[in-house]
Amino acid sequence: MAETLLFNALREAIDEEMARDQTVYVLGEDVGQYGGSYKVTKDLYDKYGEFRLLDTPIAENSFTGMAVGSAMTGLRPIIEGMNMGFLLLAFNQIANNAGMLRYTSGGNFKIPMVIRGPGGVGRQLGAEHSQRLETYFQAVPGLKIVACSTPRNAKGLLKAAIRDDNPVLFFEHVLLYNLKEDLPEGEYICALDKAEIVRPGKDVTILTYSRMRYHVQQALKDIEALGFDPEVIDLISLKPLDFDTIGESIKKTHRVLIVEEGMKTGGIGAELIASINDRFFDELDAPVIRLSSQDIPTPYNGLLENLTIVQSPQIVEAVQKLMNR
Repeated sequence: MAETLLFNALREAIDEEMARDQTVYVLGEDVGQYGGSYKVTKDLYDKYGEFRLLDTPIAENSFTGMAVGSAMTGLRPIIEGMNMGFLLLAFNQIANNAGMLRYTSGGNFKIPMVIRGPGGVGRQLGAEHSQRLETYFQAVPGLKIVACSTPRNAKGLLKAAIRDDNPVLFFEHVLLYNLKEDLPEGEYICALDKAEIVRPGKDVTILTYSRMRYHVQQALKDIEALGFDPEVIDLISLKPLDFDTIGESIKKTHRVLIVEEGMKTGGIGAELIASINDRFFDELDAPVIRLSSQDIPTPYNGLLENLTIVQSPQIVEAVQKLMNR
């Protein structure tokens, strides 16, 4: 076991897959000699050269289209978005091309590509750098969406995403890059479509992902002090959602709390509530509660920024409310 930072775990995954498969390459702004905005590709340029670490112009629209074309012809591109919010400039290439070409070509083309990079509310990054794009892309057919949350799952999930024959949006939270964790020695792969039970429990199911996993964990001490036994599930796979794991938990606890950093309107939590009501309504003893970010652009002011996202006391209060119904 070796203690590794999350950004280094991602780099290990890319390095191992580039060594394993000559068709894997990375492209994006400053991914080459500079090593990426958060150093995920540091030193890979020296190892693999300029044809496999492609520094692009500030032109997300263009280089995403190039990546789709290269995936159609047998390569496996990894796009790094310097900030995931900038990839809104490539929405057409991701949605109409990457997501749909395998279907609209009748299966003649596969699109094995990964689109990864930092996102989420950081420390005063401002509205345009605080986007949570999972809420934008969840309705696009043909995409897989994954949100890593630990160094261990970051490495295993990224390796799986690179090997997948479908386009995978791979979300990394800007505040989680310096997390440390012991990684297993040797190669391992994590399933792209499975949630993780972080804490088993019997009273209430808490569904969360990415950075909010840690806000939930901060709240656990107070929740347990109140005498409640919560089950915490890290969704990891946001498209498709792992309703086998979610359903088994709901059948045990009969209460659900959703904690997300995304905006409330049209978010992952909204889809979860609709699907849980469709599939497991008779198992519920209380209406599902969701805690989401405010439906406003993220303020630059630090105090206001904190007020827009879910904090641990709100999680404790929501569990109390659920258990008292």
